[in-house]
Amino acid sequence: MTGVYTLYDYLPSGNGYKCRLVLNLLRLPYRLVEVDIVAGGSRTPAFLAKNPNGRIPLLEEVGPDGQPRYLSESHAIIQYLAEGSALVPADAWERAKVQQWLAFEQYHLEPNLGTARFWLHSKHLTPEELGEKYTQKLAEGHAGLRVLEQGLAGQRYLVGNALSLADIACYAYTHVATEGGFDLSPYPAVRAWHDQLASLEGWVSITEP
Repeated sequence: MTGVYTLYDYLPSGNGYKCRLVLNLLRLPYRLVEVDIVAGGSRTPAFLAKNPNGRIPLLEEVGPDGQPRYLSESHAIIQYLAEGSALVPADAWERAKVQQWLAFEQYHLEPNLGTARFWLHSKHLTPEELGEKYTQKLAEGHAGLRVLEQGLAGQRYLVGNALSLADIACYAYTHVATEGGFDLSPYPAVRAWHDQLASLEGWVSITEP
């Protein structure tokens, strides 16, 4: 890591929030460039020249050759930023468990909780307009939340006895799941975990630059 970063992000994005939360928890200085993905900001020629996939978040830093270089995909970014920190367990088994939760988040939480929230919160669509596809997202999202609740039962964090990237990744979309129409009352362990992470020194809200 060079320690000099620019983060291209859309503030309501849970994927971008993972990166901002790691940056703030680790006290890493960065510059935020907001990209309005709803208005097509990530599809401009200037942005596509940096990330041909046309998605945020995108991390920029100055490489060893003095030229800017770019890293996309939220989990790649947070693992790069957190390398060598306490957010990455020293134990090999626990590191593998972190990877397990990162994969779970991308397959079961982000596509369901994140998509439902984007439809309602950013696109301002209604459940009635969305119909069956929204109902399906609710069902699959609740299935993911039940797994997360079980994973947190009787423990403060998802892996070991310390905060890790697993917590940050899974927290990003679950703590704002109500904005996608999810009722979190059946998940007391998840809600307690949300409160615990929100009390961390360095915590910032999802809409905070």
